[in-house]
Amino acid sequence: MKKIIITGALGQIGSELIVKLRSIYGADNVLATDIRKTDSPVIESGPFELLDVMDAERMHTLAKDFGADTMMHMAALLSATAEAKPLLAWNLNMGGLVNALETSRDLGLQFFTPSSIGAFGPSTPKKNTPQDTLQRPTTMYGVNKVAGELLCDYYYQKLGVDTRGVRFPGLISYVTPPGGGTTDYAVDIYYKALETGKYTSYIEQGTYMDMMYMPDALQAIVDLMEADASKLEHRNAFNVTAMSFEPEQIAASIRKHIPNFELSYDVDPIRQEIANSWPDSIDATAAKNEWGFKAQYDLDSMTKDMLDKLANNK
Repeated sequence: MKKIIITGALGQIGSELIVKLRSIYGADNVLATDIRKTDSPVIESGPFELLDVMDAERMHTLAKDFGADTMMHMAALLSATAEAKPLLAWNLNMGGLVNALETSRDLGLQFFTPSSIGAFGPSTPKKNTPQDTLQRPTTMYGVNKVAGELLCDYYYQKLGVDTRGVRFPGLISYVTPPGGGTTDYAVDIYYKALETGKYTSYIEQGTYMDMMYMPDALQAIVDLMEADASKLEHRNAFNVTAMSFEPEQIAASIRKHIPNFELSYDVDPIRQEIANSWPDSIDATAAKNEWGFKAQYDLDSMTKDMLDKLANNK
């Protein structure tokens, strides 16, 4: 990677990925794009252009004029939002992906887009979910992700595009507030712990989900994109994970720093149904063997860093 264009640059992953990539490859070599413009540091720290990912012509023009050699397509509607607006999610998530893949095919770009544990469904083995297994998701977001994995495989196998991707678990960050994902309770709980000392979880007690701290997620993207292509067998759907926990466990971790923290429950049926359809824990052996994936943070080290960073940001 030398010159990188990123869609959805102001989203949960993109806003932090931009900062990391600019620190590695140089600010002028990473073009951030998004459908909106805000006062985000992303816009001030390097080149930025407005882009609706449904506008294939503008996407192609921006990538060509920038001289990009890599496309990172991060723009998408997340799980709970996609379930509330399924047709919009299909059109945006799949239409934007096709446009990004076509731009990459025409310009010979290396390509990355994230998949998700949402690509799994209730019939998928829930514990230590294998890399290659049954995928029958029951959400629009999951359908989008499975279709996206297959589409990226097709563009690699039939059209020669160097496509790569990972299946992210829930991502936890102190930079970007929660924004419509099923796993976002594990982000919001830290904000509320510092603000009020209590949190009401919309996810039921005992519901395990895979999670990862954002620094590990960003490093995984860089490592995969820099990996030797000849060693990649799976390419577009690597399982990656760092930890699996349920709400009581994250509360217990927080109480090591905020002893009086209180956790209660008001379960959201929609997001709970989505969570129930996902694995409890997944097997990341393929990512470890094929490109050396390794997470640095566990629950307690993440909790300490989250609380420290959020407190310092106040």
